[in-house]
Amino acid sequence: MPASFHFLDDVALADLAFDAEGDSIQELFEAASNAVMEAMADPKTVGATWERHIEHAANDPAELLFDWLSDLVYWKDAAGVVFSRAAISLTQVGAEWTLLGTLIGEPVNQATQELRDDVKSVTKHLYRLHQDNGRWRVRVVLDV
Repeated sequence: MPASFHFLDDVALADLAFDAEGDSIQELFEAASNAVMEAMADPKTVGATWERHIEHAANDPAELLFDWLSDLVYWKDAAGVVFSRAAISLTQVGAEWTLLGTLIGEPVNQATQELRDDVKSVTKHLYRLHQDNGRWRVRVVLDV
């Protein structure tokens, strides 16, 4: 089954929530990244003139995903960009997970982009990353 995400209407009424899943933790990270990017803007309407390389390491993959998704929100605000895609590479050595990521996008342009929610942060409210019957799953609530 391919990685996927879907937004949840009945979880966080004042915020935006989604569940993401994948057959591997790599697919899960990609699906969750796609959900956050989709929450901000339609990636199909965003170019690729801006790029940022990011590296994180953590012993807990839930912490690693939280930090990575928070980076999407940070760079949206700090650089005034939205994203067309994100490339992610995950590795695990012993107990430590390492994420190498690249965010690709362009500065916000209301004339050419379909902008959506102004995501302010990734929250810990209902945040849970787990493996269930061989699938990796996460629930994320975004403060909008």
